[in-house]
Amino acid sequence: MPRAAAPDRPVRPARAVPAPVRAPVRTAVRPPRWRRRHHRVAAVAAGFLVMVGMAALLAPWVAPHPPTRQQIARRLLSPAWAGGRPEHVLGTDQLGRDIASRIVYGARVSLAVAVVAVGLAAGTGVTLGVTAGYYGGRLERVLTRLADVQLAFPLTLLVITLIAILGPGLGNVALAMALGGWATYFRMTRAQVLALREAEYVVAARCLGVPDARIAFRHILPNALSPLVVLASFSVAQVIILESALSFLGLGVQPPVPTWGAMLADSRDYLAVAWWLAAFPGLALMLTVLAINVLGDWLRDLLDPRLVV
Repeated sequence: MPRAAAPDRPVRPARAVPAPVRAPVRTAVRPPRWRRRHHRVAAVAAGFLVMVGMAALLAPWVAPHPPTRQQIARRLLSPAWAGGRPEHVLGTDQLGRDIASRIVYGARVSLAVAVVAVGLAAGTGVTLGVTAGYYGGRLERVLTRLADVQLAFPLTLLVITLIAILGPGLGNVALAMALGGWATYFRMTRAQVLALREAEYVVAARCLGVPDARIAFRHILPNALSPLVVLASFSVAQVIILESALSFLGLGVQPPVPTWGAMLADSRDYLAVAWWLAAFPGLALMLTVLAINVLGDWLRDLLDPRLVV
């Protein structure tokens, strides 16, 4: 007998597969308490740097004594609150020179070297980075390979080599640090320009017949300045430490000009009997670099569009 036909099964409608939804780009929202504390710390750091800068700028009027005047009868005086004389608040060194005055004048040297070196390095690196990133071609390849070769050398060793060629001195130290630091600005600027040169506003300006130099330096460069500002702030701290290290080794600014690194070098033989010779210059160096790093960290969070600070 023929089999009975199987009843038709109901056809289930196909389920609609939802289209993949891209997760939105999340921004790190800082809590209000963290934001207030972060801004307060940055304000304290900025105030300290303003105080150091004003003291360095007005050093002849702020320093209580000439920084190079020697008074052998007053050598190795302890600070005023530790039994020393009130006219020497932070004590005197092995030649009777006032420690507070030498720290103030040392701030002038460190800040001058940092500002000049970072300014020259940033100006050279940014100009070459914008030119190479916008125009490309053989110039870009040559500058990129030159920057790669320079970045392969440790910065301290490169600066020491340049100072050995140029000779010690305030101007030569700043020039050597500028020659050793331009490659970092060049690489970052070039990367920013490569990412922005095909943007819509750049293409529109090019279609309107705007000159290339104006497009590169008036339209692209202002939109690439945020990471460069942060890099420059951290570079100032690096240059101050490097200048102090060179002065400690006797390769930086030469005596009788007071520097923090030279003061630390002179204190090595008196650490057991005169702790203040190393404590106060080292404290000034540490606090200045710490304030610059805190301010640079605040600038990075402020200029980063992915963070809400």
